[in-house]
Amino acid sequence: MTEADFLTATRTFYDAIAEDYARLFEDEMARRPLERAVLRVFAELAGGAGPVADLGCGPGRTTARLAALGLDVFGVDLSESMLAIARRENPGLRFERGSMLELDLPDGALSGAVSFYSSIHLPEDRLPALFAEFHRVLAPGAPLLITFQAGDEHRHHDRPFGHPVALTFLRRRPDDMAALLTRAGFALHSRTVREADPALGETSPQAFLLARRGAA
Repeated sequence: MTEADFLTATRTFYDAIAEDYARLFEDEMARRPLERAVLRVFAELAGGAGPVADLGCGPGRTTARLAALGLDVFGVDLSESMLAIARRENPGLRFERGSMLELDLPDGALSGAVSFYSSIHLPEDRLPALFAEFHRVLAPGAPLLITFQAGDEHRHHDRPFGHPVALTFLRRRPDDMAALLTRAGFALHSRTVREADPALGETSPQAFLLARRGAA
């Protein structure tokens, strides 16, 4: 699959399901205390010193929470339908269409970045390029938070909410992701994995990797 192919597939999928997705997960953070805690730690490390990016922001719920924690944050997403919801729900925040693999940002522009379940559609061989791009746009010492479903068994979603689209959600091993971050020039700050919560419809553990960009 070429880069254009998987980006198009991801954009098409989320454009189709955006409104249904936003309704289904409208109050998800209220039921996720660990996620809220991890975002608070990230916000403290980012320190409010400069702009922070929510990369793959979807309907902007994580962006809004980071803004409420005092960060100068903006969102980036492939899906214009998701961005329309984010702008509608958060008129005071900035949301831009773009790809995480090729961000329209100068080197070292960000004081922090979050990839909240947004790397899960990239083929494994594109992850080094993704982390290199994150490293490029972050200032030295700036924090990066990456969250994803942990495991080896991928999950394929076909015709979600009755829409004629399909996409595979790729699960990763936390140790493998941590090693890729280290190779990209990040120092791991913390590694957290919680078990799946059936009440939230989860079928795999959830992983949270917090790292800092190195000085070099």
